[in-house]
Amino acid sequence: MSKITINIDGKEIQTQEGEYILNAARANDIFIPAICYLTRCSPTLACRLCLVEADGKQVYACNAKSKEGMNVTTSTENIIKERRAIMEVYDVNHPLQCGVCDQSGECELQNYTLEMGVDEQHYAVKDVDRSDIDWGHIHYNTVLCIVCERCVTACKDMIGDTSLKTVPRGADALDAEYKESMPKDAYAMWNKLNKSLIGLTSGEEMLDCTSCGECAAVCPVGALVDTHYIYSTNAWECKQIPATCGHCSAGCQISYDVKHTSIDNTDEKIYRVMNEWNYVSLCGAGRYGFDYQNRVEGKNEVAFANAIEAFKKADTIEFTSTITNEEAFLLQSLKEKLGLKLVNKEAKAFQTFLNDYSQISGTKLYGNDLKATHDSNFVISVGTAIKSDNPNARYALNNSMKVNKGAGLYFHPVKDPVIEGLGKSIMTVYHAPLQEEAVLYLILDLFADKEKLPSEVVEYLASFHSTKTVTVEEIVKEEVVEIVKVMKKNEETGEEEEVEQEKKKMVPKKVSKEVEVDDNALLTILGADDKFMEELDKNLKKKDTFALIAGPDLYTHPNSINIARLLALIEKYIAFEITMIPKLTNSLGVALICELEDERGSYSIGYNTKEDLTLSVLVVGYVDMPTYDHLDGT
Repeated sequence: MSKITINIDGKEIQTQEGEYILNAARANDIFIPAICYLTRCSPTLACRLCLVEADGKQVYACNAKSKEGMNVTTSTENIIKERRAIMEVYDVNHPLQCGVCDQSGECELQNYTLEMGVDEQHYAVKDVDRSDIDWGHIHYNTVLCIVCERCVTACKDMIGDTSLKTVPRGADALDAEYKESMPKDAYAMWNKLNKSLIGLTSGEEMLDCTSCGECAAVCPVGALVDTHYIYSTNAWECKQIPATCGHCSAGCQISYDVKHTSIDNTDEKIYRVMNEWNYVSLCGAGRYGFDYQNRVEGKNEVAFANAIEAFKKADTIEFTSTITNEEAFLLQSLKEKLGLKLVNKEAKAFQTFLNDYSQISGTKLYGNDLKATHDSNFVISVGTAIKSDNPNARYALNNSMKVNKGAGLYFHPVKDPVIEGLGKSIMTVYHAPLQEEAVLYLILDLFADKEKLPSEVVEYLASFHSTKTVTVEEIVKEEVVEIVKVMKKNEETGEEEEVEQEKKKMVPKKVSKEVEVDDNALLTILGADDKFMEELDKNLKKKDTFALIAGPDLYTHPNSINIARLLALIEKYIAFEITMIPKLTNSLGVALICELEDERGSYSIGYNTKEDLTLSVLVVGYVDMPTYDHLDGT
């Protein structure tokens, strides 16, 4: 997309052609109110607060795209009237329980009610029963819900679970007089709000989803709340401590909401994990996996002294990648100072893989992160069980499918209904174990320009191709003649009489014929079905940005050296943005910081893994260490 210039409230700004006006304004510190819109999702037009005037016409900023030279006014007399009426409608029958509401202090309904200056109410409607609903790990307070649909949109566009939808509320119709007297957008929004609530697509009593809690995170009011958090604290009492999630290699940025345990106990306690959902989504592990904390329960000086003595006689430190970069640097420093071996098998495999990859790519690191996946409209995943290896990679893939109307290929030995549930445009190929090498050759074969590839690679790819004769059926039009009887006037007698007449028409006919077609043995090796190429051609239409996710199965593959080089060839000769998923929490940091060995020596200290002497938070050891994901939080 090209850069364009638009004018918002007299300020000239640059943005991308086709960018939503709302995003362009926010990127340039221009305020346009919006409750329903989420940055990484498709617009819903549920709240209508983002009404603006573009080139003299009222449009919704979340859905209207920027055009070169466009003039935008964010506030006119009519727009102010509409927005205030919308906020009044949101406040109709909304309970005044801010003092005990879980969202109070960070509630967008509070903020916008004050922003629009709503200090009186002009509308009223009979309320209906709106009892609380328990959905397992999420609690739904229907009386607080403003049906902004952020939860529905996040579940569909961010996460890919599609577990929530709007359902009928069962309320009485609005007074007909309001349609004439109210601003148009406010009435339309209220009519929808009055008719709808949030419900479950499964029809069950409990949420059928991957339990990420993102719906509660994006809720602007106190309608959706994590069950463990209900009435446990107030937002303004907590301090937010930034940290990094340590449950997988995505390294999602999080914050811990921390305050004292109780009136009697001043020890600080984590009450919940928060994320900035405009930029990153959390999985269930990241959001709910904070059930233990770093506490100094006591000091064992004898154990500590024994650990010091162990370091004096040790020749090896074995450790896992569930550590920070700082810890990796300290381990490398110990290696250099004491001459110790550092052994970490999964990080060593990744380190070796990156070195092999660099032989062809010329760079030490792959070029992209998951934003490239999110921004693409065709994504290939190979070598990773994506929903569990790295949930954020799955969210990026889902974003590509839903928001960018993308398509993709998912290669893995294990069937995954979660991935299949992302939509019809994701093609899944469940191949036999250890066939990832064939997958990468197939990608080169299908997408690379053969004139640019090294000749030996082109020759090898050609060896998989042959021709075969197949019988195909096609429909052809065939001319047939039939005799029909028609009434015709006799020119001699002038009377109508029945005569026979030929009538020609084209009728479809199914015919079989033998044709020679290309037979690609790579597709046979991978177990792809006969319609693979036909479906792929259909999914590739109008796709112009490509990404490839490579996962941990590749790094320990018996032919990992060749696989690393194939990945580099793909990056070099095809317009694919490649992201590699490290296996454990910080395998990448360890691989780049530490000089690793393959084998241990005679006496080994285990750091987060059991050895001759163990330092760990993960297993019972001689000396307990702080847990990675709470180093910052506590």
